[in-house]
Amino acid sequence: MVESIESVLGAMSSFIWGPWLLIPLLLGTGLYLTIRLGGIQFLKLGAGLRLGLLRRKDDGADGDISQFQALTTALAATVGTGNIVGVATAIGIGGPGALFWMWVTGLLGMASKYSEAFLGVRFRTKDSAGEQNGGPQMYLERGIKGPLGKVLAISFAIFAVFACFGIGNMTQGNSIAANMERSFSLPTWATGAILTVFALLVLVGGIKSIGRVTAGFVPVMIVFYVVSALYILIANVGDLPAAVGLIFADAFTGSAAVGGFAGSVLIIAIQYGVARGIFSNESGMGSAAIAAAAAKTSHPVRQGLVSMTQTFIDTIIVVTMTGLVIVTTGAYAFVDDKGDQIDASLMTGEAFAHGLPGEWGHWVVTIALAMFAFSTILGWSYYGERNIERLFGRSLVLPFRIVFSLVVFVGCTMPLSVVWTFSDVMNGLMALPNLIGLIILSGLVVRETKFYLKNDPKLLATTAQVDAFMKGQPGWDEWRFHEKALQD
Repeated sequence: MVESIESVLGAMSSFIWGPWLLIPLLLGTGLYLTIRLGGIQFLKLGAGLRLGLLRRKDDGADGDISQFQALTTALAATVGTGNIVGVATAIGIGGPGALFWMWVTGLLGMASKYSEAFLGVRFRTKDSAGEQNGGPQMYLERGIKGPLGKVLAISFAIFAVFACFGIGNMTQGNSIAANMERSFSLPTWATGAILTVFALLVLVGGIKSIGRVTAGFVPVMIVFYVVSALYILIANVGDLPAAVGLIFADAFTGSAAVGGFAGSVLIIAIQYGVARGIFSNESGMGSAAIAAAAAKTSHPVRQGLVSMTQTFIDTIIVVTMTGLVIVTTGAYAFVDDKGDQIDASLMTGEAFAHGLPGEWGHWVVTIALAMFAFSTILGWSYYGERNIERLFGRSLVLPFRIVFSLVVFVGCTMPLSVVWTFSDVMNGLMALPNLIGLIILSGLVVRETKFYLKNDPKLLATTAQVDAFMKGQPGWDEWRFHEKALQD
């Protein structure tokens, strides 16, 4: 029975992530938005980082959490097993060149992430509890009039609910439990029980509780992991040029067999690079727009710029660290006692163990994976509850938080090969309606972005100044009236 399910899911995943559907749609949408927005992710990256990491909030703006908390909540959801196990899987199957395609997905995806976060704020509304509610489940219907918008919005909400239990729950819990058992001999059921209790303590408090926890937790975990990876890269600096050259060469040629490493062709490198890239940074999936919609911001452009930095931090920094450590240490070609390539779940740990003294490597990866994966559970719980509310109303939000926390225990104690494939399928199905919506709504995003940046190119305007130069612009008075209604 399990084999049959896995076979069906595998066929679906191969089609969805094949060369004729999601890969060209993801890359094409990112490229299209990059061109139409004038390369905004390159020209305004510094401004977005400054606004999100240093300024952190817009004084006097409406919202539930600060821009920094919205950024760390989105980072919490994306910086997870995809940054450790996902990168290893992409390189292990697709070869070192898969890392190049993860970079491409990230760089182009920043334009997609900007656009979906912009729309999340632009079309957000207020729920019955007085909290901000936005994301593709809202902007696809409110921005695209008629049956098409409603179909896209409901489709996204359904797929997001399923996806949150895969990418945002069971895969994360299982990865923590497996590594804790391997490194510290802690039984998987004990890890599951601990995670479930901690998840319940945080999630019952909703987005404000999640925002407070991630604001303090996420920066620490990222710095801890990146500093450890940098130590290895500096220690192996002589091998870096060859590793980078291999990544670029392999991206366009595919790998020859090395040890137990099955040779891959170009399409496999692209397929796994893009699939694991979106698993890691979620650009184009629409999920981060849900967190962005809760931010206290004086204009959708500002939160869009802050949100796109999340993809930069996730992929261009954290994923790159993992990938370079794996390639420079040669861990992608390590074999086990049978002469087969080591499992992807072990590859990053072996790479760090090879690069750090003693047992530090395995400990660093285990601790980092535990922090990354638990933060992802927190972020994805919020994504799931917003879509549960969209489909069934506010009354099911609290029961969802409890069930979601209990499922963490299930994920820690069950075999997970099927769930990983299920996650890939649901990720792809989530992305489809969102990407279609981004293309349809791109004109609105471009028009309002250009006008705003013409008047506030350095993102220094106060909320009052933004109101002054935006007054009378198409859609602005409606948005401000709606924001005032939210505040009242």
